Amino acid sequence: MMRKMIAFCGLDCEKCSAYIATINDDQALREKTAKEWAELNHAPIMPEHINCEGCRAEGAKTFYCESLCEIRRCALKNAVETCGSCADFEKCPTVGAIISNVPEALENLKG
Repeated sequence: MMRKMIAFCGLDCEKCSAYIATINDDQALREKTAKEWAELNHAPIMPEHINCEGCRAEGAKTFYCESLCEIRRCALKNAVETCGSCADFEKCPTVGAIISNVPEALENLKG
């Protein structure tokens, strides 16, 4: 069974600054993460938006993960544990983009 903190796309939630800030209630990390993500995404991301307990875990999610992430929506709709257990995994361009940027995600999905 796959570790619960591996996201549907294969990213490791335990390495995500939003997750780390949430579990440690680290306001300075929330502020730093909000600033970085706002610049990266050209979006108004505030420190209070940086609360997440993991993609596949119960509890808080960032707005992006909860509402906008195509991969998470697809995985929930198709009732797969992760993209690695999806029949279309190998040819999916959406998860392929994640894997090309973070090769470790592929290893996590094969886990």
